[in-house]
Amino acid sequence: MRLNDVSGRFYSLLIIPSMSNFKKILSDKWFKFALWGALYTLWVIWLSNYWWLLGLIIIFDLYVTKKVKWAFWKKHYKEGEKRNVWLDWLDAIIFALVAATFIKMFFIEAYVIPSGSMERSLMTGDYLFVSKVRYGPKVPQTPLSIPLIHNVIPMIGGESYLTWIQNDYRRLCGFSKVKRNDIVVFNFPNGDTVLALSPSSVDYHAYARSYGRNATIKQFGPIVVRPVDKRDNYVKRCVAIAGDTLEVRNGWVFINGVPQEEYPGLQSSYHVVTNGTPINERILDRMGVSLSDVYYDRFLPGYTALHLTLQNAKEIKSLTNVVEVRPNIDDYPPDPPDSPITLFPFSYTFEWTRDQLGPLWIPKAGVTVELDLDNLPLYERIIGVYEGNKLEVKKGEIYINDALEQRYTFKMDYYFMMGDNRHNSLDSRYWGFVPEDHIVGTPSFIWFSTDSYKSFPKNIRWKRLFRGA
Repeated sequence: MRLNDVSGRFYSLLIIPSMSNFKKILSDKWFKFALWGALYTLWVIWLSNYWWLLGLIIIFDLYVTKKVKWAFWKKHYKEGEKRNVWLDWLDAIIFALVAATFIKMFFIEAYVIPSGSMERSLMTGDYLFVSKVRYGPKVPQTPLSIPLIHNVIPMIGGESYLTWIQNDYRRLCGFSKVKRNDIVVFNFPNGDTVLALSPSSVDYHAYARSYGRNATIKQFGPIVVRPVDKRDNYVKRCVAIAGDTLEVRNGWVFINGVPQEEYPGLQSSYHVVTNGTPINERILDRMGVSLSDVYYDRFLPGYTALHLTLQNAKEIKSLTNVVEVRPNIDDYPPDPPDSPITLFPFSYTFEWTRDQLGPLWIPKAGVTVELDLDNLPLYERIIGVYEGNKLEVKKGEIYINDALEQRYTFKMDYYFMMGDNRHNSLDSRYWGFVPEDHIVGTPSFIWFSTDSYKSFPKNIRWKRLFRGA
């Protein structure tokens, strides 16, 4: 007998009993209770609400005593009895809904990028998973909601949640806090009030400043007021965290006096003049320039706003038919459609533009600032909306919760977000700070990506599939 045959029989004698015992252990009711009870207890510890430990009673009954039929829709079949396909499907659907809702609530959520504000870091048409664990998931503030639907019921319309129960903001432990240069998904700060019959991209507050509140509601209304966790989700890069001092000079971001690092996908718009012939679209496509944003003005001749990275700008400048390439820099007063009432902090006192902004200190929890009528526009929405105080100005004096105040202490950390496509992004330059209770998570994985301006199969961006965000 060969050696390998002997060893094979020897190992089979050892493995067969051990596998049998292993199966017996897995099917044991006490083992099942211990396993699921331990996992559930770890989740309760993470949740930090120990009233949920009462759920161990249900787990104990599910696996040990079996006195209550918790899954009342399930049918126990007798030997040889024909299975009810509809009940089996119902059971599978309920399990999938519960599992998917739990995962979406505490771990990951699927998103699609709808606009080009983050190109080229994230492209329009990217389908990605967003991790909620990195910064710690928020405990649902609006728990009465249709599973797997964020805020609006598809095709039918109307809000997908009820505000009968509203929990205070609380975040579970995560792996880290938001850092400078992180790409962050967050609830849109200006999304507390939306125009129900208008596209989600329409900013009610911007319209109200331009046309007046009553005129805006009359023409574009009605309005819907949404809780924090049911506001639309945005994705931008965090360029400044709480306690930082931010400044934008000629389109370049400086944090605490230090220039922001240059990202491979960071781009701005350039004024490009040619000799009368347009740039070959194949060249632009190879560079990753979105052809949907390209407009050739034959009267210039050239492009008034070609969105390029620094490397792209150098390549464009070297083309034989290109005469001039220069960055578009918006100095005060801002170029239309921007104006002092569309740019944060919506005051003529601050002569800021999208390319010339600050210095601006980012509010930090526990820090107290002196308040006056000059700097109040910077903190007005924080005090009155995000931190829930009654704010009034009477006879040139500031009242908070009916008390005369000359200083204010912030309750939360705040962040300043900007899109990597700097001249095609509505971001903190247009609506101000992002509070910490609006932070949702960070993109972690792109699983699919399509270009809506190309036909199949060229529309699939194969190089972006299954890659980290």
